Amino acid sequence: MFSGAQISLYPMTGDFVGVITGALGALDPYRNQLRIETDDISTLLVGPPDTLFPAMRDLFVAAAGGGAHCVLSATISRGCPGEPDDAICASVRFDGPRENLEQRKAESLASVAAAINTGTPIAAQFSLYVMGTDDHMDEIYGCIDFLKQSGVFDRAKNFCTRLAGDAAPVFAALEAAFCQFGPPAGHVTIDLTVSANSPTPR
Repeated sequence: MFSGAQISLYPMTGDFVGVITGALGALDPYRNQLRIETDDISTLLVGPPDTLFPAMRDLFVAAAGGGAHCVLSATISRGCPGEPDDAICASVRFDGPRENLEQRKAESLASVAAAINTGTPIAAQFSLYVMGTDDHMDEIYGCIDFLKQSGVFDRAKNFCTRLAGDAAPVFAALEAAFCQFGPPAGHVTIDLTVSANSPTPR
């Protein structure tokens, strides 16, 4: 399987270069588990989802730590039929038979509950796309039901779901949505925007 994320980080400050370059150190613990490629538009992170999401979380928390309004935009994908398999993406999460939907929701709730807070409050909105399967709406509704019980569900919006809370449980919920819903070898994508320190009232 191939899994990865195209990410762009936007600190709303005159020192945006310093914020971005300073935050990159947060990726150091993950560099042996990810392939990282950067160009003038975005950075590609390729690797297993259980590494991708903590890496994105830690990068964003580091960038937001200075107090400036900061946004992360990401397109996350697994199982794209147009991408070759990559050994770096191997994850035991996608091996073996798929558990039923209720079991997957329970496991997702447990992973969010186990997340250790970072002290950084964030807001996120995302859309989950489960492709190539006739029961895709069952999977999406199952994910929404999990999110509503997760403790980080804020509200439904047009075309997306809004989450809010500490960065750790929010990113844990995003990882669970990506990994636990949709066929294990199927094509699943997420369109994600994360914000911290926004001056806009909720």
